[in-house]
Amino acid sequence: MIIRTPKRLHLGLIDPTGSLGRRFGSLGVALEGGYDVKVLPAERLEVRAEGEDVETIKKAVEKMNSTFGTGTGYLIEVRKTIPRHVGLGSTTQLSLAVGTAIARLNNLSVSIEGLAEALGRGKNSGAGIYAFAYGGFVLDGGVKKGVPPLIIREDFPEEWAFLLVIPELRPGLDEEEEKPIMGGNFGSAEVAREISHRILLGLLPALKERNIKAFGEHLSAIQRLVGRHFAEFQGGEFRGDVKLILDWLGEKTYGAGQSSWGPTVYGLILKGEFQRLSAELSDYLREHGIKAKVELCLPRNTGAEVVSENAFLERLIRSVAQ
Repeated sequence: MIIRTPKRLHLGLIDPTGSLGRRFGSLGVALEGGYDVKVLPAERLEVRAEGEDVETIKKAVEKMNSTFGTGTGYLIEVRKTIPRHVGLGSTTQLSLAVGTAIARLNNLSVSIEGLAEALGRGKNSGAGIYAFAYGGFVLDGGVKKGVPPLIIREDFPEEWAFLLVIPELRPGLDEEEEKPIMGGNFGSAEVAREISHRILLGLLPALKERNIKAFGEHLSAIQRLVGRHFAEFQGGEFRGDVKLILDWLGEKTYGAGQSSWGPTVYGLILKGEFQRLSAELSDYLREHGIKAKVELCLPRNTGAEVVSENAFLERLIRSVAQ
């Protein structure tokens, strides 16, 4: 079978202090263009992938076997990937893709929370888990014990999009590098209250009303507030090496921010504005000597798709014919 996942933008953590008994609380949005992973039963484990994807797959197989006794005999091939450690949720999406396929192949009935817990996901954030499961805009209720619960899931307007910029800069922190930070005490309860206020009475109503201007204004404000939690670890509200790009995005788009530890940054736009804005941004990047990949990222309002090999080939043939 083939698992086709979203990728996700991480829009921020609410309360690292745990002042109300729950730490973090995250919001994010699912985007088109994630992993395509083929998984078949086999006599032994064979992984066809590159770089860190290989180790992520092996760990997922081991954890599934340890928890559910699903064995290790699989052929796993990554046909399409998400860049690693740039803020797009690659580890969670790949782990859940492998876990979902193994569960299906073994006729296991397990919730997304149970699967995530078995795979060691959701220790700090549920945004990637619920983006994988349901797509759209997601908000979790913070970590207390186990995987944080899903609080809100809302369709993201299909006419909205993100101007995504992935600069050729040092990667964001990986899970091992961030452990000392996320396991420590940091952040501000006062800032967390302001973020929560913005989400409840700003961001969410604007999303419901499909008001891109108001949504973007609150998103930018939330991103700056989240940045205050992490300022001591990244040198300011945002990484210093993406400031020039964020300055441009802040002026030209409805709302802008940094996904997770970066270096990916984004601006909220209407889908039809991409050609004009990407051309202007390319000129700006060239003038400042910044090398970066610029993409149009469309929202995805469905979770990961599970298809059989035959269904995948049939769709491919129809697509080519059209």
